[in-house]
Amino acid sequence: MSGHSEPGVEHVDVLVVGAGISGIGAGCHLLQQRPEAQFLILEAMDDFGGTWQTHRYPGARSDSDLFTFGYRFKPWTGAPIATAEQILTYLAEVIEEHELESRLRYQHEIRAARWSSEQQRWTLEVIRRDTGESLVFTAGFLWMCQGYYRHAEGYTPTWDGMERFGGKIVHPQNWPEELDYADKRVVVIGSGATAATLIPAMAPVCEHITMLQRSPTFFFTGANVNELADTLRELDIPAEWIHEIVRRKILLDQGQIAAMALEFPDLVREGLLEGIREILGPDFDTDRHFNPRYRPWQQRIAFVPDGDLFQGIKAGSASVVTDEIESFTETGIRLQSGADLEADIIITATGFDLNVLGDIAFEIDGTPMDFADTVTYRGMMFTGVPNLVWVFGYFRASWTLRVDLIGDFVARLLAHMDARGAATVTPALRPEDHGMPLLPWVEPENFNPGYLTRGLHLLPQQGDHDPWRHTQDYWSDKTDLPAADLDDGALGYR
Repeated sequence: MSGHSEPGVEHVDVLVVGAGISGIGAGCHLLQQRPEAQFLILEAMDDFGGTWQTHRYPGARSDSDLFTFGYRFKPWTGAPIATAEQILTYLAEVIEEHELESRLRYQHEIRAARWSSEQQRWTLEVIRRDTGESLVFTAGFLWMCQGYYRHAEGYTPTWDGMERFGGKIVHPQNWPEELDYADKRVVVIGSGATAATLIPAMAPVCEHITMLQRSPTFFFTGANVNELADTLRELDIPAEWIHEIVRRKILLDQGQIAAMALEFPDLVREGLLEGIREILGPDFDTDRHFNPRYRPWQQRIAFVPDGDLFQGIKAGSASVVTDEIESFTETGIRLQSGADLEADIIITATGFDLNVLGDIAFEIDGTPMDFADTVTYRGMMFTGVPNLVWVFGYFRASWTLRVDLIGDFVARLLAHMDARGAATVTPALRPEDHGMPLLPWVEPENFNPGYLTRGLHLLPQQGDHDPWRHTQDYWSDKTDLPAADLDDGALGYR
């Protein structure tokens, strides 16, 4: 897929978009499995890290274990749940160990991506954010690793009277460094992983902090240790072995829990609630505040290390209110029940704004691309879109597991194209696929967080059979993706 560059245009075989956990992983897989490929990683922000660069709010941490959120090729040696700072340190080590720094270009924001079938390449219009300079890159293959939400700003609903509120309103994604919350009354709207992280981090400093939720969320509680990892470390087992053994054990356990949640949802529900009841005691109304309407695993379940959120509630430094907002007032929030919540600071931990392929304007042979009109090939490629793969990670398992699987797939696909003497690969429905039922990118019955349901109309569709499904199932993908037939007629080569 190599080609000649025009004057002033930089050409690479593979262009990776985004230097978060997906993009850094993609770069490592290219170095390991396609060492002859020329590639660059373009990142709009001024440093690597993606989510871990964006999220600067107090206590920012992973909501899944680092044995599986870490790469398979880089052992994790700390506690299972890690802070943003620890994750950035881990990523910095990966970049250094793989000598990726020279491939990274920061402050490079892609505005447009245009495919030319005649030239068999992508042309990207790029703005240097730091200088305002316009640049052009061309690439044989695009590997989209920019995630799935807008990093610049989060999602904040509009409530009546917000302009009346005399204090500060803050979204965690735009956390002001100078925000002083010492001895302040704080209300956090929302009950997802962000709220569960913020509240225990802020509670010791605030006068009081309240989690205000419209409806409850499921949480796992447990100690932030992995006993198997600790035992193996005591036995002086090599770090690489420990990492792989512990990963396999965690994935086995998670697979069993996900299957149980589907087959025996009430049993899993009771197990999750029992962990919370043990901390909050029999007198606390756990059912009202922590027993969701949806079944376990229909939305992501955040792990609360050492039950710190619930310990804060038990100690009285934090509280939870389950109610709906009627309006903001000068001094806080009026609830539909008629109660008032007084606040100096209101934090809207209300989620992400979904973006599709980085909000880049895509064209194919001069025709603007509407991503929603495509059908996905295995949740990573799209009908009618040549030489492009998107990393969309897992909801019920660590995002990075999909990064590693897609890394293997892309390397195999590029080698297959070389063997065929092909410069382009484009998914297309086969005769037997026409007329199959088309379903949403993720079926709401399967998984339905707010940010996804708000943006589902922007995303591709999936079919009802392979290879046109986006299963969101690591446990089938780990077998199916390495075995996928690249010559089954679903991929067209030129």
